[in-house]
Amino acid sequence: MSSNLLEEARDHANINSKALRRRVEVRHKIKIKPQQFKVADLVMKKAHPYQIENKMSPKWIGPFRVVEVLENGAYKLETLGGGAIPQTWNKTNLKFYFS
Repeated sequence: MSSNLLEEARDHANINSKALRRRVEVRHKIKIKPQQFKVADLVMKKAHPYQIENKMSPKWIGPFRVVEVLENGAYKLETLGGGAIPQTWNKTNLKFYFS
């Protein structure tokens, strides 16, 4: 009889665990805003730690123009003057520039 109660407690814990995972996933998906940049969009890029001198330094630099959209959320950028930036940037390190 004790093994039956143990089995029932495990099943109950498993059900609660799955329900909690589902609730967390739904809340996460609600908060995430997918970002898709197009060619010619103006974006700002996250500053590297070496570019941040103190706590009052800007955390985002820009604006930059999207030149090319690559796969898996990678983008090629250029300055507004037309100077190319040699590396690609992931969409997690970019945000829209609003003037």
